[in-house]
Amino acid sequence: MIGFVYRLAWWSAVTGGLVLVALTLMIVASVSGRALIGVGLGPVPGDFELVEVGTAIAVFFFLPWCYLRGGHATVDLLYMHMPAWARKTVVLASDFLMLGLWLLLTWKLWEGMLEKKEYLETTFILLMPIWWAYALCLVGAVIGCLSYLAKTLTELGLASEPAGWNVAANEGGH
Repeated sequence: MIGFVYRLAWWSAVTGGLVLVALTLMIVASVSGRALIGVGLGPVPGDFELVEVGTAIAVFFFLPWCYLRGGHATVDLLYMHMPAWARKTVVLASDFLMLGLWLLLTWKLWEGMLEKKEYLETTFILLMPIWWAYALCLVGAVIGCLSYLAKTLTELGLASEPAGWNVAANEGGH
């Protein structure tokens, strides 16, 4: 099960990267179209709406893998001078707090998605239903919850990281 969560988080990050590549290509097309208005081209309609939605989706899809790889920013000023038991306590406490935060965030995304769907809210230019963006971000949030749960279980010794996982990459601090 833990291996599945790690693979899911990796594929989620790859998907987020593909979303950013698509956004980049769309921005290039839109800016080029603006520059070439004189020859009959124009910007991509709703480009800023697509950037807003796509960036949110990419962030939610990147964060689980970032966490599992130990990629979050840390402040190690005091942490690196603590004894091993204190560092483990800090790691577990922060993991529990972040799991709680992700669960709250996921719950609020769910409620927001239902509300946007109920009131038929759309974007201004494309008239794209806003709940679609909430739903896609919710997928990333659920993967984030699973990632925090999986990592917390491994920290508690109730599960082990997948075979071949490079643990040394995660030992830089928390």
